[in-house]
Amino acid sequence: MNLKICYVTLLMVFSQLVSSQEGIPIYADYLSDNLYLVHPAMAGASNANKIRLTARKQWFDVNNAPNLQTANVNFRVGEKSGLGAIIYKDENGRFEQTGFYATYAYHLMFSRDRTDLNMLSFGMSGGFVQSNVDLRGLDDPSDPDPVILDRVQKDSYYNLDVGMSYHFLEWYAHFTAKNILPVKRDIFDNDTPITESNNLRKYVFSVGRIIGIGSTRWSLEPSILYQATDETKERSIDGNLKVYRSFDFGTLWGGVSYRRSLDGAEFSSDGTEIESQQLQYVTPFLGVNYGKWMVGYTFSYQSNSVVLSDGGFHQLTLGYDFGKRKERWNCNCPAVNSK
Repeated sequence: MNLKICYVTLLMVFSQLVSSQEGIPIYADYLSDNLYLVHPAMAGASNANKIRLTARKQWFDVNNAPNLQTANVNFRVGEKSGLGAIIYKDENGRFEQTGFYATYAYHLMFSRDRTDLNMLSFGMSGGFVQSNVDLRGLDDPSDPDPVILDRVQKDSYYNLDVGMSYHFLEWYAHFTAKNILPVKRDIFDNDTPITESNNLRKYVFSVGRIIGIGSTRWSLEPSILYQATDETKERSIDGNLKVYRSFDFGTLWGGVSYRRSLDGAEFSSDGTEIESQQLQYVTPFLGVNYGKWMVGYTFSYQSNSVVLSDGGFHQLTLGYDFGKRKERWNCNCPAVNSK
């Protein structure tokens, strides 16, 4: 009976993990010239076609720590359409998911010419995701329990992300609804009291502005990103400040992001007094656009009272712009302007 209770508890933990991590997790990728990874409406929005690769590893001192790899490409087709594709692999302990997204975006141009950026974009991504939970090794081999399945359980599903983006000179705003279709998965096909919700929806909103500093080659980009999970009501907000320095060869950029959960988690450090804390990340980042290449590094530090490890979160981003570039917009708007 104790084994069954333990098994059910583990499955409930995995179920919460699967629900909270469905789709590509949103870290600070969007700050490394990688907005399409979060917002489908950004497919083909730039004057250059883009390839972006990321590799993220958390807690080097923890076995089976979360890690994520993504690869995406997006480009313009004709005057108003954009296409894109994303593949990714996300691992977190005994849980793993791999996925593929294909995107179509449509860009409405209200601009008179290249001196007057005024663009409203719509995007839709169709995704295929396979989720795995490794239950092998949970049972006691000396006293096996038939309820505990010694196998990797798998299930796959399809879903849709939709969004819109608006660029007006140095201002921009994005809104994306992820996993909008209700999905009932059978990854936990056990005789256990687990009822998994079919609501995987998440909403992401971001807004920001590029501010030039006089006649210098320096500029600032303050921005915020808000995300909310529909089923669990989890919410968080990012406050970001990015700095650019333009050179003849390209652009050097860096900054810092602060993420704070708007929901508290309760814990007890001594077994008696109940305390509460919000998830908090401090993320400095640095990168360079050199010609058609882009390299970025991101480090996230979790500044909470109770953490699994002090090792931090490391991420590398590599990008390449390809194809014949369109004429640059006459504005300080790096998300849609490439040198």
